[in-house]
Amino acid sequence: MGGSRQETEWIVKETPEGFREDDAVGGLPRILRLLLAQRGYSTQEEVEGFLKPKLKDLGDPFALPEMDKAVERIFRAVDAGEVICIFGDYDVDGITSITIMRQVLGLYGVTARPFIPVRGGEGYGLSDAAIERLMAEGERPSLLITVDCGTASKDEIAKLQADGIDVIVADHHELGGKDRPPGVAVVNPKLGNDYGYLCTAGVVFKVAHALLKTRPVAGFDLKELLDLVAVGTIADIVPLVDENRCLVRHGLRRLPQTSNHGLRALMEVTGMNGLATSADVGFRIGPRINAAGRMDAPQDALAVLLAESAEAARPLAEQLDDYNRKRQKTELEMFGEAMEQLLKHHDPEKDPAFLVGSRGWHPGVVGIVASRLMRAYHKPTFVVAIDDDGLGKGSGRSIEGVSLVEVIGACRDDLVVGGGHHMAAGISIREECMDSFRKNFQKHVLENSTEDQRKARLKIDAVVPFADLSLGFLDSYELLHPFGHSNPQPLFMSKDVWLTEAPRHLKNKHLKLFLRQDMAERDAIFFGGGEHELPDPPWDVAFHIDRNVFRGRTTLQLTVREIRATK
Repeated sequence: MGGSRQETEWIVKETPEGFREDDAVGGLPRILRLLLAQRGYSTQEEVEGFLKPKLKDLGDPFALPEMDKAVERIFRAVDAGEVICIFGDYDVDGITSITIMRQVLGLYGVTARPFIPVRGGEGYGLSDAAIERLMAEGERPSLLITVDCGTASKDEIAKLQADGIDVIVADHHELGGKDRPPGVAVVNPKLGNDYGYLCTAGVVFKVAHALLKTRPVAGFDLKELLDLVAVGTIADIVPLVDENRCLVRHGLRRLPQTSNHGLRALMEVTGMNGLATSADVGFRIGPRINAAGRMDAPQDALAVLLAESAEAARPLAEQLDDYNRKRQKTELEMFGEAMEQLLKHHDPEKDPAFLVGSRGWHPGVVGIVASRLMRAYHKPTFVVAIDDDGLGKGSGRSIEGVSLVEVIGACRDDLVVGGGHHMAAGISIREECMDSFRKNFQKHVLENSTEDQRKARLKIDAVVPFADLSLGFLDSYELLHPFGHSNPQPLFMSKDVWLTEAPRHLKNKHLKLFLRQDMAERDAIFFGGGEHELPDPPWDVAFHIDRNVFRGRTTLQLTVREIRATK
């Protein structure tokens, strides 16, 4: 990789105050008790609640803002036989949310019409182009339910309402202002004080819970929706805390036995078998659903999840797999071009933030490229694809301490529109405004974050000797699942590690490593390790641990994050 990357500072987390080495909470190993204490769980009750969350403890769905209004309007539409359309985003959260909402409405005899905008031509959310196609392609709805979009579409919703179409918003995005959209109901936890961690799949699950609580349907168990909720929640990288943790944990348990033909076909196509983990969803299922939207065919991803038979689902899942391969090829080409542009227009060492953009780039993969650049240099980054008319559609990824929502607010004059989350956001920008935005973006980052905040850090949860890493420990460790945002997979470190034989080079520049510490030997995989110049041993190795099942044999595998000379 070109350019100079920041040197990463390794920081071992301090032992939480009050942690007792000899405490016998739950009969758990010391390292697991330490990891729980770091996450704020130390008493027997707290540990039990975290490790074994129960669905019966889920809160009242009517605690979400305006849920009562949404339920009342939906049942009024159901009883009157109105035409209902579900308008959703083209990512995993949006597509799973449409699927959940459509399935629940189907319990009441309604065949709701799903609609997804095309990323390339219509952009995100309730754009004029998307609404125009919605009206042209099917029967005019009297009730439009937006999922994973709509919160920022105040003008568009006002027009729809004035035109006699009621709008219910089920979303989780930031308001971007003080006023709520002028819909009949806006079920968005950001309007209240609780459930701010939910993605839209979680919000729609709450809507489903409220509908079924108000008007139960014999023979239907709300648990049947949890696999879809888990997929949407993991893919949207929202915090896996409180009810999210409960929904995802139980959803992952259901996933291998899912009744959704599309999810089952995707698991078969990606080679999943046995237990499903958050990593399986994040790196296998999610990217394939997303790939269709990125390649401007989101309807194909929705068709997979709505498939009514295994025979119908299988070729659709294979089509998503093909989209994913094309997406990977496009991403690789764009990343190379973006890197060249970055090194031409930026000083990777000194610049506090990056903006790159070009005509000919695919708008569907700008977010992935932005994420790769951000991780490579630990700098907030926007990547913009500019069309033939000079309008750019960009996606940004940020580092801890720098809010892209605040960046967009500070740079409004440079943008056509922008919105999203603090760590990931989207923008539309005119080509001629790129230079101005780059300067103002960098100025804002400099003035609103400290040099210390912008440093790249590797936070180590615990120093662990190889001898402690057994299958028995792995059994206890896996109680921490599911891993994700706000419950990251623990990062361990072992010191004075040696090689027992030369690294084995695998495809895609990955390395297979054979490591030894004292008398204990462990195999490891270092993804992308072939791109790094490894120091002479002995090493300090930072790594995650995973269960590896190959040809019926189970082993504990180390996945290396970074290596440095032992200090």
